[in-house]
Amino acid sequence: MPVIVIASPKGGSGKSTVSVILGSTLANQGIPVTMLDCDPNKSLTIWSGKSTIPDNITVLSGISETEIIKSIKVNDADGAIVIVDLEGVASRLMSRAISQADLVITPMRATSLDAEIGATALNLIAEEEEALGRDIRHSVVFTMTKALRSRQHSGINESLKEQGVDVIEPSLMERAAFSAIFAFGGNLYSMAPQGNMPTAIENAEGFSEAVLARLSDG
Repeated sequence: MPVIVIASPKGGSGKSTVSVILGSTLANQGIPVTMLDCDPNKSLTIWSGKSTIPDNITVLSGISETEIIKSIKVNDADGAIVIVDLEGVASRLMSRAISQADLVITPMRATSLDAEIGATALNLIAEEEEALGRDIRHSVVFTMTKALRSRQHSGINESLKEQGVDVIEPSLMERAAFSAIFAFGGNLYSMAPQGNMPTAIENAEGFSEAVLARLSDG
């Protein structure tokens, strides 16, 4: 089954949030998910230790550059999805993970700085495509967005599309429930209500459906 790599060379772009929301939403739909925590901050590992996670989610921590390809292949079982959460720096680890991906998702806040630094991830993907001689499906998702889209957000979005970059809709909004996941553990379906939970769940499920659509038509 597919390997999804969450990659951005910028810290604070929302990689771990995307990983947890995507993984836990897919698991709630009955899909087995293995999450590889390759971030030195160990955000996924800390999250998984704060409360009981669904039985069909496995979180593996401390995956090194030399282990990443083997770890992906070992856990790439039929019927399962592998999600790789990477450190916020362009590295050999990132490149090796990208080389195994069926889909690379680059989280990006709707700022010029994030767009500029996020372009580094897109360049890494292009380098791996050239080395492997194959296309690697990749997309951008905006994170921590507002209900009212700013002029800057709209401009960056249009610029990416003009460059042929796939932008996932819906973006992940700035939701109290999304940040609370790391504070309290659990997921959107098990945690105590935080903010407007139905809207947060709708946002998460819409995003996850968009990701699955890209995997199925890839």
